[in-house]
This record gives sequence, C-alpha cells and structure tokens, in this order.
Amino acid sequence: MPWIKFVHIAALVCWCGALLYLPALLMASVRQRTDGGFDHDAPPMPRFLFNSAATPAALLAIASGTLLFLVHGLAGGWLVLKLAAVVGMVLCHALCGWLILRVEQQRPAGVWTLSALIAALASGLMIAVIFLVLAKPFA
Repeated sequence: MPWIKFVHIAALVCWCGALLYLPALLMASVRQRTDGGFDHDAPPMPRFLFNSAATPAALLAIASGTLLFLVHGLAGGWLVLKLAAVVGMVLCHALCGWLILRVEQQRPAGVWTLSALIAALASGLMIAVIFLVLAKPFA
C-alpha cells in the first residue's frame, strides 16, 4: 500500500505550503488595503486558496494519515505527539479562515500580527511533525 503513503505525503506538502502561504497572503492583503487610497473590496485570492486548495489538501492528508494508521497499525509515543502537532496545524488552518473573514468584513485590526504568529507557529509544528516521523522517539 505505498500509494496511501504517497497520497498522504503529497497532500501534506500541498497543505503545508498553503498553510505557510495563507498568512503571507493575508499580510499582503492587509498592507494593500492600508496603503491604497480607495475603498476596495477584499481580494478574493485568500478565500479561493483556503477553499480550493488548503482545505481539500488538509482533509485528504488527515484521511490518508488515518488510513495509514489503520492499515499499518502504527503506534507509539511519537504518534501521540505527532497527532498533537497535527491538531495544532488544524487550529492554525482554522485561524487562517477566521482571519480571511475579518479581512472580508473590513476589520483588518490585528490581522497582520496574528498572521505572522500563525506562520511562525505553523512552521514550528511542521518541523515537529517531520522530526517526530523521521526520528520516531519514544517508540
């Protein structure tokens, strides 16, 4: 069943890339709104990326990871920590969605700072997942 692992890794790469790009896109859209002299609508790109790429990739990564767990019977302390890091990534994903709504509702206060924090937290969680999967401590 190597195809399950391939699907899982491909979906993770897409989700992690989107999870890093969404905060940068939000920061840019807030900066564009404050720099512009005209009142204009929120850019549609953050919502499109969130709905069309990030969320489906996240769901596919979680579903294929669950399938890997069930098929291969993986277990160990490292897996519990990895799942905790994935829960953190899901929370970062949800926070990005909330920030997209704030930008669309023209309430950009704090979006830039929260986006930077989400990017830093998501990066740390991704590094933790990679370490836990490759090193498998507490096995």
